[in-house]
Amino acid sequence: APHVAGLSSTREMSVRVMGQDMSMPVIISPTGVQAVHPQGEVAIARAATNRGIAMGLSSFASKSVEEVAAVNSQTFFQMYWCGDRDTLVQRMERARAAGAKGLIVTLDWSFSNGRDWGSPWIPEKIDLKAMFKLAPEVVVRPRWLWSFAKTGKFPDLVAPNMAKPGEKAPTFFGAYYEWMQTPLPSWEDIAWLREQWGGPFMVKGVSRVDDAKRVVDLGATALSVSNHGGNNLDGTPAPIRALPAVADAVGSQIEVLLDGGVRRGSDVVKALALGARAVMIGRAYLWGLAANGQGGVENVLDVIRGGIDSALLGLGKSHVNQLDRDDVVAPSDFYRSLGNS
Repeated sequence: APHVAGLSSTREMSVRVMGQDMSMPVIISPTGVQAVHPQGEVAIARAATNRGIAMGLSSFASKSVEEVAAVNSQTFFQMYWCGDRDTLVQRMERARAAGAKGLIVTLDWSFSNGRDWGSPWIPEKIDLKAMFKLAPEVVVRPRWLWSFAKTGKFPDLVAPNMAKPGEKAPTFFGAYYEWMQTPLPSWEDIAWLREQWGGPFMVKGVSRVDDAKRVVDLGATALSVSNHGGNNLDGTPAPIRALPAVADAVGSQIEVLLDGGVRRGSDVVKALALGARAVMIGRAYLWGLAANGQGGVENVLDVIRGGIDSALLGLGKSHVNQLDRDDVVAPSDFYRSLGNS
């Protein structure tokens, strides 16, 4: 509940996650093929640098890890269990050589054979057929169209970080096919991956307490409570509902983050009060990127930071580390303790 007097004149938001000091408890979550703007992930990485936060880069990104790490020294490279072990090591070592400070392995999305709800159409490449089909949506957004037209080239629908040595970057769907053909990993596989990396390591996609304990056992630095936006199982409880049980079980042994549903600063504050060290955002910064490139992402981050500050002020807190469970009011049946037997 809000305080009304004796409020702190300043609020501190800085945190340290995966060995990186950040100006606020928000991290750019890795999302694939950010080709909604010509500069894509590079624009986002610059915005993150200017606002003092870390950048998660997807292995399915439209820009290379070398380009992104060059403009953001706090880049975390994300990988799926895709390809054989030699291929995984090659991609990992490429990210290390580029300057990636941490590795994120995503486990909350495995390939789904079909869905009973519509997904937006994504062309394999931008050719005349694709341009004709997309024209009605594009012509009513002249500023966005001009941002691409002045570059003299079409959006990249390739995944350069999935390229094998000496080969050109595969298309997004080519890389996706490789992932589809790869057997799902075991816990032993994930432990092996962590050992190969040997540095800050995050497992993204935990919702259950028993899984969280396995992540601790394999020696990970951090875990992210996430269900990938319900991508595989749309009836999964929202991450915010699963967060408290996971944080209570392992929060003293590992850095716990939340990824999913964060749209404003007050959402960040709720997550921290319920046990997260920081949050990861995806959709919010993509809206900013599509609207205005780097400036749009910076605007989104500023809005979120302002929301965090306002919530801290209202709660009478001077630092994000003062937040606790008493700062959140929720129905008694809101929280879910999954896999806690």
